[in-house]
Amino acid sequence: MIKCIAIDDEPLALRQLSEYIKTVPYLSLESSFESALEACAFMQEHAIDLVFADISMPDINGIELANSLPAGTKIIFITAHSEYAYDGFRIDAADYLLKPISLADFLQSVSKVNERYFKRNDTLPEIKQDKNHLFIKSEYRIIRICFSDIRYIESKREYVRIVLDGQEPISSLMSITKLEESLPASMFMRVHRSFIVNLEKITVVERNRIIFGNDTYIPIGDSYSARFQEYVKRNFI
Repeated sequence: MIKCIAIDDEPLALRQLSEYIKTVPYLSLESSFESALEACAFMQEHAIDLVFADISMPDINGIELANSLPAGTKIIFITAHSEYAYDGFRIDAADYLLKPISLADFLQSVSKVNERYFKRNDTLPEIKQDKNHLFIKSEYRIIRICFSDIRYIESKREYVRIVLDGQEPISSLMSITKLEESLPASMFMRVHRSFIVNLEKITVVERNRIIFGNDTYIPIGDSYSARFQEYVKRNFI
């Protein structure tokens, strides 16, 4: 587990950053701070592996903070000002993210830093499965998901979003291909490079797309169309 802290004098930005950190299974958010001075005091008492910090802060700026970090502690700079990028890399920052930060960009940065500096082997969560459900890691939890509850799965680059009937979607840091390998082929089909659908949930197919509810449209990719059309023909009356 990589122990980390988040520092940003903007409360909303700090809250978003903290939530992003919590989505990554191998990151442990030890604390978050609106003040770099408070963060420095905390690090005197606690060993921290990775710091996420805004560069432009009123008491101690990110550059000064980076120069005072203990040996071995890495920093990812986060700022709304691209002109600070040179200063960030000049002091050998682990990475640099420009606000507003998307979750996809955050995950890509963390994965790169993890591979480069921490050499973890747990970047992809383990999937455990039986014939009716699977267990999957999401944030710090291991969640049981019944196959019959899954409506569709969407790839979001470094993570997947599992959409369920009557429940909040679940996100997990893994590839859609890895998840596809763990799903029963008789029940699920990949219909696009970014989508897997539960065949038993399909009610409407229109204009080379699958419709779920009133406002969810899943495209059928060209390279997946023949296989899906064959499935439809086999079940057509």
